[in-house]
Amino acid sequence: MTKNHHHRIIIEGVTQQGQKFRPSDWAERVSGRLATLRNRRIHYSPLLQPSVNREGFKCVILDPALAESNPQLYQSILDFAQKNNLRICNEDD
Repeated sequence: MTKNHHHRIIIEGVTQQGQKFRPSDWAERVSGRLATLRNRRIHYSPLLQPSVNREGFKCVILDPALAESNPQLYQSILDFAQKNNLRICNEDD
């Protein structure tokens, strides 16, 4: 029996040329598109979360399962990353 395992996509806040992406809160803004507000606190979805990578750059962790539940949002996030020339890699990279 094979395990159905999908790897999350990491969109890093650095361009292909190595420049830090601005504005500094871009990852929170992108992740906020799927977040909820409870008790005056933001709760990010496990499908779309802001984070920081090992190099200290902000990033967004995108679960491919979002493509099934909300294909338009999933595609718009990937389009945003490509339009802004951001690095995109898999969780295992």
